[in-house]
Amino acid sequence: MTLKTHKALSKRVKITKAGKVVKRTAGQDHFNSRESGKVRRNKRRDNEMPGTLTKAIKTLMPHAK
Repeated sequence: MTLKTHKALSKRVKITKAGKVVKRTAGQDHFNSRESGKVRRNKRRDNEMPGTLTKAIKTLMPHAK
């Protein structure tokens, strides 16, 4: 039987060429004007997932490099 990619996860997460797992910062759709400038700047960046979750994520995405 073929291995299938977990589609919900693949839409939220990207695996970089170096093997890091990166996701979009949460809470940046609306109501950002009330946030401080520091928080707004930090929301522009993507977040790297911790190593404890990386192994589980790569199991759910077998065809990602």
